[in-house]
Amino acid sequence: MNTKQVKLLTLTSIVGLFMWGCSSNSGGTKSASTGVETIKGEEIAILTDAPNVPSPITRKHATKVIVNLEVIEKEMEMMDGVTYNFWTFGGSVPGKFIRVREGDFVEFHLKNNPSSKLPHNIDLHAVSGQGGGAAATFTAPGHETQFSFTALNSGLYIYHCATAPVGMHIANGMYGLILVEPKEGLPKVDKEFYVCQGDFYTKGNYGEAGLQQFNMDKALKEQPDYVVFNGKVGALTGDKALKAKVGETVRLFVGNGGPNLVSSFHVIGDIFDNVYPEGGTTLNHNVQTTLVPAGGSAITEFKCDVPATLILVDHSIFRTFNKGSLGMLKVEGNEIKSIYSGQQDDRIYQAEGAAQTMPDEPVAVAKPLTKEEK
Repeated sequence: MNTKQVKLLTLTSIVGLFMWGCSSNSGGTKSASTGVETIKGEEIAILTDAPNVPSPITRKHATKVIVNLEVIEKEMEMMDGVTYNFWTFGGSVPGKFIRVREGDFVEFHLKNNPSSKLPHNIDLHAVSGQGGGAAATFTAPGHETQFSFTALNSGLYIYHCATAPVGMHIANGMYGLILVEPKEGLPKVDKEFYVCQGDFYTKGNYGEAGLQQFNMDKALKEQPDYVVFNGKVGALTGDKALKAKVGETVRLFVGNGGPNLVSSFHVIGDIFDNVYPEGGTTLNHNVQTTLVPAGGSAITEFKCDVPATLILVDHSIFRTFNKGSLGMLKVEGNEIKSIYSGQQDDRIYQAEGAAQTMPDEPVAVAKPLTKEEK
């Protein structure tokens, strides 16, 4: 091989490497050095209060997402006639729903309202980094802190306050959900809702009227007075019930702020066609009840086959009927008798071998019991 051929081969190799490097860093691809997608553009995150969810992400590239979240300490109803001094992310319990895409670069601003009495921070389980952001966001009242992270892993994640005493901050309502959608997005559904369970510990017992204070002794013993969906007894009942139509597919983003109890999440009257347990990418089918750990989540999907009022419960059932973890999803539409008939008959039943009274015999009159018989 002569000198001209060697020079030509070398030049060709250099140009080829340069072109490969440029193409590997084009839109929607990862940087060879960091494994992080190239960022295109910028947007401000739309945050929603439960049970609402921001619209699905349709863009096919990673972008810079600016999240603004404010801590507010405020008195709100725990149930009719009972109030509690909640500590909140965004003025509601659970905190605002945050929706980003896998690969997004998130610029996070945490603001602590000047009326707050305590400093707060945030630990997002979607963050790879010290304390999930807690170390970077210790925020005094009247201050704002900022940090950034790349959403490396898709999934549904809890976030919560991690300021000491951590359990007390969470027990006062400081938790919420952040969804990191996979790059290809989630399958299309008709309705999406945000449901988050929490357990609360009050000085007074369940239903005791007035402003209730946090009770540390009950929290340490893991004996809550209230176990509720979306921060309040009845938050998802009556006029506030979720709504869908026959034939629609519903997706529930389910979280459990805790701080202590594991939820046995179940919808009475339907079966989960799909469940992403613990908010990850594993997919289970035909599930009746799914566990949602404290500080964890699950995504459930099901088709509404017939009209009904579906009942959302924690199937640790005394919590549902005695402590408040009950919600409703009202499904409207035409009945389909081949799927569910409703009651078809109601007749007198006497077990085989029981005494039978012939129609022509007089009916015996019951005599009152004597004192000895009683």
